[in-house]
Order: sequence, then structure tokens, then C-alpha cells
Amino acid sequence: MTLPEQGPLRLLALSPFGAPFDADEPEEVHVALANGEWHGNHLHPDSADDPVNALAIIADAVQETVTACLRQVWPVCAEHGLGMHPRDANGRLSWWCAGERLRRGPAHIRAAVGALDTLMPPRRPNRRSRRAR
Repeated sequence: MTLPEQGPLRLLALSPFGAPFDADEPEEVHVALANGEWHGNHLHPDSADDPVNALAIIADAVQETVTACLRQVWPVCAEHGLGMHPRDANGRLSWWCAGERLRRGPAHIRAAVGALDTLMPPRRPNRRSRRAR
């Protein structure tokens, strides 16, 4: 995953509780920014047994690290300007937006987790193009 104006996120393996490395102790894996900064709980090793669950846990960890370290919400729905959350949509983990509640805009699935960068900006039919002015 990548964030605008940031390098790619990475998985960072650390010794538990900051202890010196011990080959007999399992490492804890965290989601970190490109600079190595991370926040939150480590990824549980058993999560690898279910790929959809593992992806959901990683998506949550990404959001926790971004929120705590960069003080920003990510990802943001381009249509509503709201932070999105991972949600199962017919067996596929997707980014879900609550929609515009004040305007009664519908909640919707924006994109599959991992596919945000393939989206085109939303069309806004009621806006005039800049050329028409």
C-alpha cells in the first residue's frame, strides 16, 4: 500500500516488548510507515490462516498507524470526503464509505482493499467544466 506523499508502507518485525533479539522468541510484526515509524498492536500470527481476515487485520493496522503517526485519516472517499473502513462485501474485503448522512447519500463500497489506486475520480454531473466558464 502507498499513501499520497509518503513512501510505501511495510511490515516491520520486532522483538517482543523491545527486548533484545532472541531466536527462540517469535517476532512481532507491525505495519510501519516508510521511515519505520509504527503504532498499535502487532499482527497476530494465526491471522495468516484466513487470507481475508489477514487482509482486514492489516488494513486496520494501516489505518491505526496512519492516524497515530501522521494525524490524518486514510483512505478518504473521493466522493464524500469521509474516511473509509474495511468491510466484507460478498467475500471480498472492500473499503466502505458511510455516505453523506446529511444529504441522505447512500453508504457504498468504494473499492476492493488493494485497488484504490485503480479508481478514476468520481463524475460530478452537476458541476460545470472549467472550459465552459
